[in-house]
Amino acid sequence: MTAPAVGRRGALVGVLVDLVAPLATFYGLRAAGVGLYLALLAGALASAAGAAWSLARARRITGMTGFAVTTMLLGVVVALLTGSPRFLLAREGWLTAVTGVWFVASIAGRRPLHYLFSRPLLEGRWRWPGDWESLWDRSPRFRRMWRISALLWGLGTLADSAARVTMAYTLPVDTVPALTSGLYLVTSALIVTVTNVYYAAAGVFNPDSAIYRSAPGAQRPPAHARHVP
Repeated sequence: MTAPAVGRRGALVGVLVDLVAPLATFYGLRAAGVGLYLALLAGALASAAGAAWSLARARRITGMTGFAVTTMLLGVVVALLTGSPRFLLAREGWLTAVTGVWFVASIAGRRPLHYLFSRPLLEGRWRWPGDWESLWDRSPRFRRMWRISALLWGLGTLADSAARVTMAYTLPVDTVPALTSGLYLVTSALIVTVTNVYYAAAGVFNPDSAIYRSAPGAQRPPAHARHVP
């Protein structure tokens, strides 16, 4: 899966490119009589082209864009080197496994991967506090929340990876691209729901929670945002 571009509009465009472009390419070519392997290869390259476009719009290399570049290059290499349609169908599963491992490994790093993904989209918006970097420096509970969140995303994406690979090798080949795209939506919705429940329990939406008491002077969410609906 391509890393989200900076900003909400960029994230939405990235998701649409990830889901729609490969599917439209694959099923359009299959309807035109193109062979399975060439149609799958074209879909994989369409996804890579969309990722390259999103990265070009970002115009700077960060931890998040570095992650996107790596996964994009891996996807292109896998697509070009293998001659097996089944392996090519399982490509997204293997790349998702890399993402899951990266999420988990980033827990020990300077900033967890999910923190890097989320900050451009959420900082100071909706019920989230502003100035995350200051809060990160001052609040051990805030740091722990993001490390646990990265673990949840890592485990979720690894489970998604296992399901994708299983589908690629056991289901009728022409149904797999559509089903795995549907799986992406289901998995993403489930992980987002679980992590948001965890954020609420951790107190990030409550300006009186221990996250902020342990970080004197940190910017808090508005007082009306004490609870998530």
